[in-house]
Amino acid sequence: MLSKEERAKIIALINQEVVPAVGCTEPMAVALCVAKATELLGMRPESITISLSANILKNAMGVGIPGTDMIGLPIAIGLGVIVGKSEYGLAVIKDVTPPALCEAKRYIKAVPVNIKMKEGITEKLYIETDVAAEEHSVKAVIAGSHTNFIYLRCDDKVIKNEPLKKEEEGACGVCLNFRMVYDFAMTAPLDEISFILKTKEYNLGAAKESLKGNYGHCLGKTIDRPLAHGIFGNSIFSHIISKTALACDARMGGALVPVMCNSGSGNQGICATNPVAVFALENENTDEEMIRALTLSHLAAIYIKQSLGKLSALCGCVVASIGSSCGITYLMGGDYERICFSVQNMIANLTGMICDGAKPSCSLKITSGVSTALLSALLSMEGRHVTSVEGIIDEDVDRSIHNLTSIGAESMCQTDNMVLDIMTHKGHR
Repeated sequence: MLSKEERAKIIALINQEVVPAVGCTEPMAVALCVAKATELLGMRPESITISLSANILKNAMGVGIPGTDMIGLPIAIGLGVIVGKSEYGLAVIKDVTPPALCEAKRYIKAVPVNIKMKEGITEKLYIETDVAAEEHSVKAVIAGSHTNFIYLRCDDKVIKNEPLKKEEEGACGVCLNFRMVYDFAMTAPLDEISFILKTKEYNLGAAKESLKGNYGHCLGKTIDRPLAHGIFGNSIFSHIISKTALACDARMGGALVPVMCNSGSGNQGICATNPVAVFALENENTDEEMIRALTLSHLAAIYIKQSLGKLSALCGCVVASIGSSCGITYLMGGDYERICFSVQNMIANLTGMICDGAKPSCSLKITSGVSTALLSALLSMEGRHVTSVEGIIDEDVDRSIHNLTSIGAESMCQTDNMVLDIMTHKGHR
């Protein structure tokens, strides 16, 4: 049984990692950094230089910017200057209006904006913004997580200068293991964790909003059409896939709709939420079961990301789908052993799925992850799982998870470099 102090630390961790965002978190984090720098400057910058880690650059190149019908960093930077408010966090540009968009377009045409890769850093999540106007200058740096300012300087005055803490040191003072994740989700008083229902409100709301437009590749709509029903059936499975893909379509397609993130990613938040919420609703689970399942899903994803890192060569849907598989297994009546089986089945299947940036086709990867989550849960409920004599799976679930994150964080670094090289040299290779 976890102590009240341990529960408080875990709740603080969830509240830190599960937050609202409007738009893809990488360009929004850049817009946030620009907004903060502009606020400190006290006027619109006359020049802007943005230095980014490769992973931020990769995830910001091909994704829609909310409320703009445009993709990429320049318009996100322009909106960060024109309407950005750093107090909004990852919803930094939520005040965008058509006139503000026109003003931002004019601004980025008139003002020099230099976007480049930051050399000589190992941190995968790094954003450095230098702005200047009327002989004044400001530098702002975000690193480690999407809203974590580690350095602020206005002219010669350093306002903030903090060392970057590693995830493994234990965010909010808590170092998780999988048993702790499970025990917290199953035993925490409901009034302490019922806030997790906000994820359902936001992320199923994004799926509903997606029906009003044709976002991305319209995968969610396609799965909900008669032809797809003839293939997949009008079933819990197809409903889960559709509502998860719909929310991703809207988010990647630039819909001005907030979603609840997990570990800095809206797609991970969607993937950890919608499959669990839809299953609970259609399986007629109780409100308490839904709350505990959502808590288990989100906290499992947070735990895995602690050793993987916020950004990596491994697609985030792998992590979030593991979380949703845990939540669905619990909703099917699974105990701790069965939930561990689901984790091992997931790791045996999805490990190696690359991240090649945030973009509309992310909904395809999420669909693959969620499909595997359901299959893994069903298999675990039959008492079947991938064993320690197979591949990278270990008898201990925590070691299996760390095998996964070691591959994603360390062994796939060269893959990450190759992916970025391909993305930035298309047609010139």
